[in-house]
Amino acid sequence: MNTFVTPELGSFYNFLFIMALIGLVVFVTLYFVDAGYGKMRSEKWGPAINNKVGWFLMEMPVFLVVLYLWEVSPYEVTRHVPYVLFLLIFEFHYFQRSFIFPFLLKGNGKMPIVIMALSVIWNIINGYAQGWWLFHLAPKYVPDMYTEAWVHDPRFIAGVAIFILGWCINMHSDHVIRHLRKPGDTNHYLPKRGLYKYVTSANYLGEITEWLGFAVLTWSAAGFLFFWFSCCNLVPRANSIYLRYEQEFASEFDRKKLKRIIPFIY
Repeated sequence: MNTFVTPELGSFYNFLFIMALIGLVVFVTLYFVDAGYGKMRSEKWGPAINNKVGWFLMEMPVFLVVLYLWEVSPYEVTRHVPYVLFLLIFEFHYFQRSFIFPFLLKGNGKMPIVIMALSVIWNIINGYAQGWWLFHLAPKYVPDMYTEAWVHDPRFIAGVAIFILGWCINMHSDHVIRHLRKPGDTNHYLPKRGLYKYVTSANYLGEITEWLGFAVLTWSAAGFLFFWFSCCNLVPRANSIYLRYEQEFASEFDRKKLKRIIPFIY
């Protein structure tokens, strides 16, 4: 595959590079500042809204942006299986995150509006990056890449397998968290089922695994930016949760066995 870097492609790659640098800043910052949602909820982050509403509003934009870029593509992406599968795989995740996950949340937790707003901005940017590459730039500049043969390419097959593995980890881990307490119980518990036997943020492990799979199955700089940015956001947050659990459940916290997000490693 020979790709001539036109000004349009050059601008897009520059944009991805800048976003990757921003991801690095986010990574370093989150080791010093806890993002104030979920277990790290803090009043210092200002006004907050209901968790369910917050999750819905911050996840829905990326679902809509990618769908819109697919719809307005001037190329025949609807007629080629790889492009259809890219859309379905990406939207499969975000349909669940936008229209199902928020309404499975229990309790009356709050999400700071500023956190929600920052997430909306990132999701719009990420939706643009993925959709613009897959449905506008790739068909125009590398039409020989995502041909019908792409679905038989080892990268696509391996990527789909990794994505499905990550999705299963994510779904099971969310299920474990949701069922830690019985109705009416307000106590806190250390999750111990599934991959929580090995890491304190198994749900984050599942999510970054999903986006590693998506990066591999599209074999794109945009896809790898998404994976990179997911790691930059979730790895330091997993560290914060680990430290919180270590203090909160000191008597049952197995430091030798439990890692933060990667079993046996970190």
